[in-house]
Amino acid sequence: MTGRHGEPRLPFFVYGTLRAGRHNHDLYLRGSTAAEEPARLRGALLYEGPGYPYAVEGDGVVTGELVTAAPDRYGALVAVLDRLEEYFGPGDPRNLFVRVERTVHTASGGVPAWVYLAAGPVARELRAKGTPIPGGDWSARG
Repeated sequence: MTGRHGEPRLPFFVYGTLRAGRHNHDLYLRGSTAAEEPARLRGALLYEGPGYPYAVEGDGVVTGELVTAAPDRYGALVAVLDRLEEYFGPGDPRNLFVRVERTVHTASGGVPAWVYLAAGPVARELRAKGTPIPGGDWSARG
């Protein structure tokens, strides 16, 4: 199945304020999901941000959750998450994050999912001056 603009209808990997128990989970995901399960993203590092984390391509593992949208909520959910993450579309210079397809790992194996990664300029700044989150789990930080 495909979503808007012919994109695949994938679940979302969330690792910050959209995780269960966090404020944006209640605001944006409650009542819009069919399933949520623990997951990990390999090949990424997590950095502190202003009240939320950033995932950046790198040699690490990020802990989060795989969120599957309810079928009748998918279009609305991808639109609201793109707005929340300030993703305007491929190559848009205003992007704070980019939405990319990556394999995430659950108890049952690898699953393709949408992941919001820091956009190029943000990622470069984080690598140069950012504060990494040890262990890649924003919820477990001290």
